[in-house]
Amino acid sequence: MSDYSRFYPITSVQDPELGTILDMEVFRQASTLQLIASENFASKAVMEAAGSVLTNKYAEGYPNRRYYGGNKFIDRVEDLARQRLMNLFGADHANVQPHAGANANAAVFLALLKPGDTVLAMRLDQGGHLTHGSPVNFSGQLYNFVSYGVTPAGPEGERIDLDNLYDLARSERPKLIIVGATAYTRVIPIEPLRKIADEVGAYLMFDAAHVAGLIAAGVYPSPVGSSRSGRNNGADVVTFTTHKTMRGPRGGAILCTEELASAIDKAVFPGLQGGPLEHIIAAKAVAFKEASAPEFVDYQKQVIANAKSLANALEKQGFRLVSGGTDSHMIVVDLRSFDSELTGKEAQEVLDRAGITCNRNQIPYDPRSPFVTSGLRFGTPAQTTAGMTEPEMEHIAELVGRVLANRSDDTIVSQVAEEVALLCSKFPPPFMQ
Repeated sequence: MSDYSRFYPITSVQDPELGTILDMEVFRQASTLQLIASENFASKAVMEAAGSVLTNKYAEGYPNRRYYGGNKFIDRVEDLARQRLMNLFGADHANVQPHAGANANAAVFLALLKPGDTVLAMRLDQGGHLTHGSPVNFSGQLYNFVSYGVTPAGPEGERIDLDNLYDLARSERPKLIIVGATAYTRVIPIEPLRKIADEVGAYLMFDAAHVAGLIAAGVYPSPVGSSRSGRNNGADVVTFTTHKTMRGPRGGAILCTEELASAIDKAVFPGLQGGPLEHIIAAKAVAFKEASAPEFVDYQKQVIANAKSLANALEKQGFRLVSGGTDSHMIVVDLRSFDSELTGKEAQEVLDRAGITCNRNQIPYDPRSPFVTSGLRFGTPAQTTAGMTEPEMEHIAELVGRVLANRSDDTIVSQVAEEVALLCSKFPPPFMQ
């Protein structure tokens, strides 16, 4: 293994035990394929801000309303991040303090709901998220979640069942309707959902954790609502993570209409969190600036082009594509058409041995548990950041098919791992460029 300690020389000298682990992780990221849809490579500038002197400062509260002294420059950092974010999405208000997407969702619930209120959200086994009502999550324990789903598989199937959603909304009269997902590959139409929410008197929340970068670049329809320009045709609240397609630091953010600004801010602090991570907020500010550049639009277009190319190539390998394809950065495949005995758990583990990192994922109406699954989820943001395009996606699909077809042959698995390392050496991540 090469020595990558030059990326963190102080740590390597002062804490060689940790330095060795970091060295191994740098090597893993640089020599294997990162195809997890919720991961990306942050820029050097983002990483520098995240590791800056701002980590030393406590800043409970908001700009010009802090509970500690010495925040005049911290205030400027947070204001910069908020203004850049509002400009990027055309939003009335932004809160950049959530530590994660789950925190952002929790803050929205705290602001808009009371325990026991009814919420309509997508089924977890059909694309939803833990914070969309899982019984093992705070959301499912505090609120009455009712789940909608997708249509059965078919030529135009496995799309959000708007008729079912509408019927449930009229019968359940939810206080909040959540759209947005963690494993749904198609564009989610905001207009019909806004009409449904208005008819039943519900707030509409869009969880854009996965597609925020695509929205920022204008290659995915924006769900961001605004009351300043008249009638709100979008969501009342949009939550998202600042990593994934946004390509920033790990964290969350909330956009909302002007009427909800005070309630959202109070829910984040003091309702949910204490001191904000201002070094991460600075890194978010960097990411928002990067996302406003023309190059970011080109990048997101390539992310989608790569996803479509990878999807088509995987289909040729014998995998069934959930919903028949993708409109975004993500692909979900049904393994049963490739091999009825192959589970997502086994596929993920053998691909990991071959240097191809992805995750097992349930498919709609999956007969297997979420720990086993019948599917895999792939994403293209990270390897697109590294510079890969359609030819590499076709090659990756062939490698996936070869490994899974020969998963009991350690020689072939090792051979593929070597091919992966060679491919990755031609497309190093940003921190190595």
